[in-house]
Order: sequence, then C-alpha cells, then structure tokens
Amino acid sequence: MTWWREGVLYQIYPRSFADSNGDGIGDLGGVVEKLDYLEWLGVDGIWLNPINPSPNIDWGYDVSDYTGVHPDLGTLDDLDRLVADAARRNVRVLLDLVPNHTSDRHLWFRERPDLYVWQDEIPNNWLAAFGGGPAWTLDDERGRYYLHNFARAQPDLDWWNPDVRDEFDRILRFWFDRGVAGFRIDVAHALIHDRRLRDDVIDVEAREGAHRIHSMNQPEAHDILKRWRALAETYEPPRILVGEAYVLDLEGWAKFYGSGDDELNLAFNFALVHEPLSARPMRTIVANTERLLPAAAWPCWTGSNHDVGRFMSRWCDGDDALARCVLLILLGLRGTPFLYYGDELALPDGGVPTDRLRDVAEPSRDPGRTPMPWTPGDGGWRDPWLPLEDTSRNVEEQRADPDSTLNFTRELIALRRASPDLRLGAYEELPSPKDVWIWRRGERTVVAVNLGRGAAKLDVEGRPLLTTGGEFDGTLNPACGLLLAVD
Repeated sequence: MTWWREGVLYQIYPRSFADSNGDGIGDLGGVVEKLDYLEWLGVDGIWLNPINPSPNIDWGYDVSDYTGVHPDLGTLDDLDRLVADAARRNVRVLLDLVPNHTSDRHLWFRERPDLYVWQDEIPNNWLAAFGGGPAWTLDDERGRYYLHNFARAQPDLDWWNPDVRDEFDRILRFWFDRGVAGFRIDVAHALIHDRRLRDDVIDVEAREGAHRIHSMNQPEAHDILKRWRALAETYEPPRILVGEAYVLDLEGWAKFYGSGDDELNLAFNFALVHEPLSARPMRTIVANTERLLPAAAWPCWTGSNHDVGRFMSRWCDGDDALARCVLLILLGLRGTPFLYYGDELALPDGGVPTDRLRDVAEPSRDPGRTPMPWTPGDGGWRDPWLPLEDTSRNVEEQRADPDSTLNFTRELIALRRASPDLRLGAYEELPSPKDVWIWRRGERTVVAVNLGRGAAKLDVEGRPLLTTGGEFDGTLNPACGLLLAVD
C-alpha cells in the first residue's frame, strides 16, 4: 500500500506559514525550520501552494515561470534543501501546478501566442470568475481577444494545442527529477474548453454558482490527467496527482479517478466541504462517495483550504469541541485527510481590515490565509504581509498544554498511524441516533460523533481509545466524539 493512502497530508500557504528572514513574508526557509514541528505532529506529506515566480495578481496562481521559485519565497536551492530535509524525516513534498492559465507576463504570452486561446471577436457568453464581465479581453498589441476564465491577467492556455501538452510534460519532469513527490493540480476540471466555443449552459440550481458547461468541465480534460498519471508512474517511487476537481456532483467528480488507477490518485471531495456540519447530509455524502468511486480509487477529505477558509469559522463558529469532532471525522473516514495549516490548533479565519485586503476575489479569501501563530504576542512574525490580529491560539502554548486541540490532533494522528483499521480499513455506516454519526472502520474500530444539541445513548460497546473531551459512559454528549476499539 502506498504512503499517500495511509498518511496524513498538510497544506502550507508558504507566505503565511513561517518567515526565516524577518521580511514579513513566509518562505521556503521558514518551512525548513518548521520540519521538526511537522515531524512531531506526525504528518507524512506537505503540499505547498504555488512557489513559482508570479506578479501575484492571484498570489502565485498567475505563474510567470513554471520552473523557478519566487524570490520572495527563496531559490531552487532552498526548494532542493526542503525536499532533502523533509525526506530525512519521511515527509514528502508536493507542489501546486497551475495548468489552466499563466500570468500575462509569462514570456509565452508574447513570444508564443499560439499557446493561448484567441478570437477576433467575443464569441460567446463566457464570464470571468474574477472581476466579472466577459471572459474575453482585447489585447491592444494584437488587436484580438484572449480567453481568461479567471482574472484578465490570467490568460487561458489552449490545451487543444499539442505544444502545450508537451511543455507541461517537460515541467512535470523538471520537478519530479528534483525529488518532488507530486502535484496538487489547480482547477483540474477547467483544463480544456469547448472546441466550438459554444455558449455556456447555466445550471441555476448548481450550488456554489453556475455550472460552466462549455468554458470548462469538458471530458477531454480526463485525457490530459491520464497522460500525466502515466508519466508520474514512470518514476520510482511513482509520483502522485491530487486534483482540485471542483465538481459538487459526485458522479461527475468520481470520473476524475478514471478506472481507479489511471487518472488522479486523489481528488478533493468538495461536496462534503459545502455541506453543513450535520450528521445526516455528511453521512449521505460519504455513502454516495463509497458507492460511486471505482474499487481501486481512494477518497480524499479536507475541511479547510486557501479558497474556502477555515472549518473552525465555517462549521464550528469558534466552538473547540466541534472542531475536535471535525478533526475526528476527517481522520476517521476511509481516505486521505488533508489538514490546512492551523487546523491542528482549531484556528479560525483571521481578521483582515478592508484596507489590508490583498485578494483578487470577492468576497476576499484573505481571512483564511492569515499567518500561522507560533507564539503568543506577535505570533513569531514581524510586520507580516497579512495582519495577525489574534494569537490566542498558538503553537507554543498549545504544545505545552496536554489538553489542547494541538495535542488532541497529534494523538489522533498517532492512533491513525498505529491502526490498520483507521489507515486502510473499509467504511461501514452503523445505525445512529438522530444527529449522531457512527461508523465502523475495518474489523475492530468504531468512530462516533454527536453533532446535535442533545446527549445520545450509543448502542455500541468497546474500549475508548480517544475522546474529544471527558469520559465516555455509554452516553455521547453534544459536540463530542470518540474512537472505540470493539471486539
């Protein structure tokens, strides 16, 4: 069985994680300095948001050089050192790949315009995700319109052009050859557009905005991902592909696994992210996931990231007890969990005054990207790029407190690592009282969480391995969860 199925992965927003040189911007050197902490926590891999050179219109998601490192974050030598030092701790490093678009300051945009999508006139009703208005902008130098499904400074690549595919084969090899363990693939569902440029068909009932039928979500994207999977499998050990397939329809999402072993290794399940923290809808999502995934495929769970913000704010409204239930869900389900930096502290979204907002999107995603608080007081930062207004939840104090959420998370990760049931066991939903979710993992482990407002008697017996708080006497209190070893 491969490491990424059994392990716990950890997402790092580099500018906000740790600053090694005191300039207020987190960097690769800062990540290196915190590897001992990550090893202590017990994670098996880290995913870094984009580290490439970028004008930072969209903070790295507008790439100007796919094989370089942004000088704010360090150098290629720093990246090599991070990969090597992490490997000595059995921690793998994944990077972020942004294949749908580049920055308009990438040399390709001027020197190789054939790699992009151009039209003499605006051909359809496609809308840009950032900034509103048409997804087509007139380039004064060429007198033609280029496609940008996101910000106008992010021109879309033409994935119908085989030269684009060849360039990305080269880019993947460049990083794989440096020992990078794989990639998280940005907007994997958006790689390719309708070749006939037909109008989008808007699904007004689709959650999280209209479903774009022709500007993205085209079936040919799967061919590209399968090509990359085949390339990744030529390495030893095989590199992995983790997809941001932002498709809330589970049948469509499951297709990004292909037959189970020939497309994405993992795809984030955003259907769960956008459900309320409630037993019935969440267990329905998990049941449908188990039903729809190919037999060889492996689920992937998260509650927070740099786009959706932190689960402590979205699901838990600042309630530490509920936050521990969320952690138990994410690490107790069958599949690979991703923690976002600070989840282990039950960190909420930060406060960012209007005049300090840096994000291109509306509403701003900056509150979910504020700096990691390492210490009380200044949090271990000097004039950080985004404000750090509250350090009441910080690593130093929680690490010293045996009853903290940080130590709960560490213990949960250790239990998961020691338990074949929790790492690899099958998922079986068990009968549950109202507002309670109970499931079995493997042969001898049961997970239960009470997400309701009343206590519930559990019809299951076993030896408690871990509780989110207090002793278990057969009754599970509201906002409580536990792991049980059963005969």
